[in-house]
Amino acid sequence: MELSQQVIFAFLLTLLAGLSTGIGSLIAYFIKKPKTIYLSFSLGFSAGVMIYVSFVELLPRAVITVGQFTSVIAFFIGILLIALIDMMIPESRNPHHYKEMPDGLTVKVDKTLLRTGLFTALAIAIHNFPEGLTTFGTTLSDERLGIVIALAIAIHNIPEGISVSVPLFYATGDRKKAFRYSFLAGLAEPVGAVIGFVILLPFLSPALLSSLLAFVAGIMVYISIDELLPMAHRYGHSHTVILGFILGMALMAASLFILW
Repeated sequence: MELSQQVIFAFLLTLLAGLSTGIGSLIAYFIKKPKTIYLSFSLGFSAGVMIYVSFVELLPRAVITVGQFTSVIAFFIGILLIALIDMMIPESRNPHHYKEMPDGLTVKVDKTLLRTGLFTALAIAIHNFPEGLTTFGTTLSDERLGIVIALAIAIHNIPEGISVSVPLFYATGDRKKAFRYSFLAGLAEPVGAVIGFVILLPFLSPALLSSLLAFVAGIMVYISIDELLPMAHRYGHSHTVILGFILGMALMAASLFILW
């Protein structure tokens, strides 16, 4: 396959992997009557997804390539950065209000869910960026391996789409907005491929990419502990939160098993 064809094929694989986030994003369209137990489950699920992928995939991959010291430093830099962003975003003084949902049901929603959903979208987008670089670069060097990686990433992008769309739907009552933000988070993957090809490819190294993965792991762990789990427990369904958390980890474990 010629270089130009390889580039096009690599980009298409990366695009398909990123767009699979939209499958998870569609979950908001199937929620007919919003209930807090659904929200508690989905937030716990989201935290399980993010924590599992951080400690089982991202951080170990970084340690193997750049060593424990560099990986740990990058991990805590990620935590520090998102903590600083967190402190700069003001909390709502009156986060609760009543809103009529699209199906005519009036429910009490929490404005801070919007903040949680947007933070999750940010984390997923940053996470998808190096995934896009990885898929694109791997496909250029080994097409078969690139296909396997793209498939695995596509599968585990589905729960990531859920992680973004559900809290945003509960915060806004707008299914289209929930889908749009979640879908855009997935587009960070092909964007990563384009930037990797145009700008970063000459400078990209396994060490740099691995350090970025550890950095992203720190961001995802912070958001899970600071935003997702406290919000999930706020609605009083503790066992449901734990169930969602475990199922989120299990689904990510299954998707990563396909990769390896």
